[in-house]
Amino acid sequence: MLKRHEIEILLKAGHSKAEAARLAGISLRSVNRIAAEAPVVHVDDAAEREKRRIGRPSIVEDFRKLVVKILQEKPDLPSLEILRLVREAGFQGGKTALYALVATVRPKQIKPLIRFEGLPGEFSQHDFGEVDVTFLDGSSRRIHFFASRLKYSRFIRVSVVKDQTVESLVRNLAEHLDSWGGAPLMCVFDRPKTVTLKWQRNGEVTEWNPVFAYVMLELGVGVELCWPHSPQQKGAVENLVGFVKSSFFKVRCFHDQEDLAQQLIEWHREVNQERACRATGIIPAVRLAEEASRLRSLKVHPKDLALRIPVYVGPTGTWATSPESRTFLVHSVYLLR
Repeated sequence: MLKRHEIEILLKAGHSKAEAARLAGISLRSVNRIAAEAPVVHVDDAAEREKRRIGRPSIVEDFRKLVVKILQEKPDLPSLEILRLVREAGFQGGKTALYALVATVRPKQIKPLIRFEGLPGEFSQHDFGEVDVTFLDGSSRRIHFFASRLKYSRFIRVSVVKDQTVESLVRNLAEHLDSWGGAPLMCVFDRPKTVTLKWQRNGEVTEWNPVFAYVMLELGVGVELCWPHSPQQKGAVENLVGFVKSSFFKVRCFHDQEDLAQQLIEWHREVNQERACRATGIIPAVRLAEEASRLRSLKVHPKDLALRIPVYVGPTGTWATSPESRTFLVHSVYLLR
């Protein structure tokens, strides 16, 4: 339709039909046809194609009423069976065209959106996120953060982290759980390499990240995994990382990173203790009071948490043992040949 509009403009500007055809890159025959049409009043190409019935008519259209009748009587009838019935009625076309027709007329089953609230202390969500922040002085920086939220109370904790390694995950997880007063029955994660390394097609994990696994054992925390980028699993319809970005990082201005950290403290107070959650209509701190008795105490305090980092040494390899080389805290190290 915009091309037709272009031809109209060229003709109104005084160009001949031949010049309009050359400038617009279409045939003179098309220009003659457009010149005889009514002026363009919209640019909805799809609607215009439907109105003009552009394209070769499909022979399957002659059987539309029959297909509609079949689906009215048996909405769940397989397309292959519909093809058999229509061919018995004289259809000689291919199955692709018929299947496309069936898809357009078959009644759609719309599944209602159900928000699964969960029980107090049942589970929590945890995930990394990153966002590019531009400070008021014009400088910009990519901010990594780790977010946690109790599903029942919607009480949330967000920490700015230096990276998205397994150590950042487990240490911030421990701090978040401790700030809530304990851990729920299950902590729900996606499947990043910081959590699991391999799994089968049915979702069964065959190899956990060893550092993560040892920490969960030390803390006494249960773990449940969802498929990556599927926050609707376990009833978590809301996207945790998306909520943090849209309600904090993208709606506030920061002088520098220190100002960001200070505003993050204020934001925690606002979303947890002052503002009612849109999902529940209740302030999260109020529901946390109901949930607190169902949370389980951590076996190890976050400050006392040590990481078990397995170190693999090959037949000809060596491992430095000087104090300067050990820059991380190791609870126990396994040397495997």
